[in-house]
Amino acid sequence: MRSRALAIAVTFGLLFGCGNSGGGEPAPDASPVTDSGSSGGSSSGSGSSGSGGSSSGSGSGGSSGSGSSGSGGSSSGSGSSSGSSSGSSGGSSGGDGGTSSTECTHPVFTTTSETGGQTFGNYYVYNNMWNTSATLGPQTLSACSYSSWYVVSNQTDQQGAVLTYPNVQENFSQTISSFSAISSTFAESSPHVGIYEDAYDIWFDGFASGHTELMIWVDNYNQVPAGTKAASVTLDGRTYDVWRTSDGSYIAFVPTVTFTSGTIDLLQMFNWIVGQSWLTSSATLSQIDFGVEIVDTAGGNATYQFTDFSITTD
Repeated sequence: MRSRALAIAVTFGLLFGCGNSGGGEPAPDASPVTDSGSSGGSSSGSGSSGSGGSSSGSGSGGSSGSGSSGSGGSSSGSGSSSGSSSGSSGGSSGGDGGTSSTECTHPVFTTTSETGGQTFGNYYVYNNMWNTSATLGPQTLSACSYSSWYVVSNQTDQQGAVLTYPNVQENFSQTISSFSAISSTFAESSPHVGIYEDAYDIWFDGFASGHTELMIWVDNYNQVPAGTKAASVTLDGRTYDVWRTSDGSYIAFVPTVTFTSGTIDLLQMFNWIVGQSWLTSSATLSQIDFGVEIVDTAGGNATYQFTDFSITTD
């Protein structure tokens, strides 16, 4: 994610989808979701999918912020990594903080709120149960730091729509051309039940009309992106099928071989997209999120672990 976190109000409503069959994906913070899902297809973008399709795309960006944690969470306990976290309303906390590439065993923050979240320096960890137009099951997010957190969720498939997108995120406000480097490191483990995909969700030019949403799927289980396959490309030794919606507002890089940890050269991907004339170099990077889009958990609780994360820019 970016190297600056700006507090942006959480909003709901926009739905981006573009329906396709399979699973779905939600967006970073619970911001609007715009729906354009067609029936029988998979919907990508945030929001709900068209009937009979899967929605892919997260429920939207915008709720990350530095300094204070989102509502509905608990915070306290020993210091959080990457800066101190200020308390969130309505929650409990305690335990160890700090930055570590390990599973979170003593969280400093826990929330069951649909919009609960916690700031850790430049990053914001967000429960993001954004698809409130659907019937959501319970979901609990617990965080030791921005790079060590987990979610326990229990969701039922509703026509393939992405229901929640718990994530870690950072805000930016710079044009693509102003960066000389942007990379991100991650590690996750997921249960291989139901329908979901672990993915980056990256927003350009804000979150409302006129934005572009870029997803990079890393670990996919029964999910299908929105739009149609527009290209294939090999970057840093990995081959991706690139999907795109007809209006160009949603792009997804889907690896031909999934991976659960690694470092991705994000700027290389941005520049490739610019080279396709799908985005301009003057587009403003607004937010980078990494988390899991959950469609279905196969009738019970499913746990998604995140054990490493960082964004490096220059």
